Order: sequence, then C-alpha cells, then structure tokens
Amino acid sequence: MKLLNVFRSKFRQLWEKWRLTILSLMYNEFCDQSYVADVCMEPIFWFVNNFTSVLGTFFVVAVCTLTTSVVSIAYWIGLPYWWNKSPITTVFLVIIGNWLLVNNVFHYYMAVKTSPGFPPENELITEAVSICKKCISPKPPRTHHCSICNRCVLKMDHHCPWLNNCVGHFNHRYFFLYMVYTVIGVLFIIICGFSIGVEALWENTPDSDSIDELEGHPIQINQTGHIIRMNEIPMPDVVFDENMDDLDATLQTNDDLPKYTVWERRAIFYMALLNLGVFVALGGLSYWHAKLIGRGETSIENNINKAETKRLAANNKIYINPYDFGKRKNWRFFLGLVRGRTWFWNVFLPSAHRPDGDGLTWYTVHDRDSDALDEWP
Repeated sequence: MKLLNVFRSKFRQLWEKWRLTILSLMYNEFCDQSYVADVCMEPIFWFVNNFTSVLGTFFVVAVCTLTTSVVSIAYWIGLPYWWNKSPITTVFLVIIGNWLLVNNVFHYYMAVKTSPGFPPENELITEAVSICKKCISPKPPRTHHCSICNRCVLKMDHHCPWLNNCVGHFNHRYFFLYMVYTVIGVLFIIICGFSIGVEALWENTPDSDSIDELEGHPIQINQTGHIIRMNEIPMPDVVFDENMDDLDATLQTNDDLPKYTVWERRAIFYMALLNLGVFVALGGLSYWHAKLIGRGETSIENNINKAETKRLAANNKIYINPYDFGKRKNWRFFLGLVRGRTWFWNVFLPSAHRPDGDGLTWYTVHDRDSDALDEWP
C-alpha cells in the first residue's frame, strides 16, 4: 500500500511537470475559445483563400450552363404545350418570361464584370476610420479587407464564388436584383410548368400485367398461366376517315398513350428538382439580404452591429446604426432611386446606373439636419 502511494505521488509530480512545460510553450494572455477556434479553422481559411478564386471561374460557367439548360427545356417542352392550349396566353407568357430572362442575364453579367470598388492607392483619403493590418493603408468607413481578392473593398458585403467577384459598393445592387429576378423566374417556371410536371411524372404508364402480343402465334399465355386465344384479345377501335380509302384507316385505342418521351420526362424531372432547389436557396438568401438592406447594413456590418448592441446593452446603452435612415430611404438609396430615377426605368428594366456616392464618404443619421440630405428622396 505504501509503495502504491509513492507511485501515485511520483506520477502526479511528473504529470504536473509536463503539463506546466507544455502550457509554458503555448502561453498567450489573449488565448481564449475564439482564438483556439481560429487556429483550428486556419487550414480551411487557407484553402478558401487560395482556391476560391480558381474555382470561381467554374462556378460562373456552372451558373451559365444551368441557366441555359432551364431556358432551353422551357422552350423545348413548355412552349409547344402552352401554344396548343392557348396561343394568346403563350404570347403573354413568352413576353413575361423573356423580360425576366433579360433582367436575370443583365444583372448577373454586371455583377460579375463590375468592380465592387477599392480605396485609391495614390490619393489622399480624407475620411479614414482605421488602418488595414494586411494592406497597411487607410480604410474608409464601411470598408473591409477581402482575403480572397487580397484588397480592401468599399462597403464590402461578402465575396461571392458564384460571381467570382466581391460584392461591394458598385455591384451590390446588381447582385441583389439578380437573385430577386432569379427567384421570380424559377417561380414563374414552376407555376407555368406545374400542369406539365403532373402530366409527365404521374401519367399512366403501361401496366405490368398487360399482354404483349406474340407475333405469328395464335395464342398467348398471361402471367397467371392461362392460355388466351388471339381472337379473345380486345382489338382497338377502327375509325375510318371519310377522305381516305379503307386501306388507309387509322387506329385509335382507348388506352392512354404516354404524351412525353423518356428524355422529355427526364428533362421535366430535372427542371422540377433544379427550380425547387434554387427557389428555396436563393429565396431564403434574397429574404435575408432584403432585411439587411432595409436596416441599412451589409452582411459584415450585421455581425458588427450585433456585437456593438450587446456590448452597449451591458452598460445600459442603446446602439444606433449610423447608416440606418429608415426602410424607405434605405431602399431608395440602395437602388439608386435619387435625382429623378424611377422604379420602372431603373429597377423593372435593366439599368446600369451607378450607386449614389463614391464609397469613400457616407452620410450618417447625425447628418439629418444638414443641407446635404435635402436631395435625398
């Protein structure tokens, strides 16, 4: 027993010695759970930073390919279907569909090609709020560093791999309207193609118990083992055309023949899965960004504002977002509906107008009494 106690004491001393040695090598007064999580996530950050820009090209090609496939199938199957039902309705649907398609393609192209905006390198920035630790240069308000682009971005929202571009001050509107028109477009296809999907995916298929004709044989044997004579098999009704000879008669059966080929059914099934997935994914993302726009903040600022609200609430103070002018003004400013611009010409139709401001200086709620805001809607 005494020997066991000595062994325990020696083991505890040795364990404490090694524990203190390891802790001394890793000691950091700033070490906490967030720091440890960042260290563990560093390989993922490295992968994203180094390969997102490379994979971005493939994402753009994927978006273009998927969009082209959906439009092609809609013209291939949907257009003849609606034309047989009602030519007038088809013309109306084609106009609406192409309006959505033009807006979709335009806003995606502009979101990809338009620079989000970067702080000038060789010019004096009169209103800098901090110094970027990676760029070692002044940062204007609402500017953040993108580790993928390796540059600071004006009013940065996030880096979108599907655009292979950052979403910032000058292309944020294009990005949001692309999502909105995509959601409306897939909803339009789902509504117009619902009846097609029902017919194609749930149409009557040949029964497994049906009898297959054996050519040159006077009898058949069904699956129950009974012999059926050919003259006992019901023959299809024969309809003679008055303008044709008896030999040119056409046969009509009472059985429901499939209206769609195998490839058409596969295409419709592909459309159903793709459009439903896009509607749910982009619909949720559009709703989330719409809430942020209504509050006058970006995705990054949303996290910052939450942290500031929590920090000030602990001191019985209220945090006020300096860029929140109310939903109406926030939306009109985001869409650029100032200086005579309208919803019809600048939102419902493709418009390449630039957002108001240069992205370097920003009005705040503290400027409400200034004359600078008189031009705002």
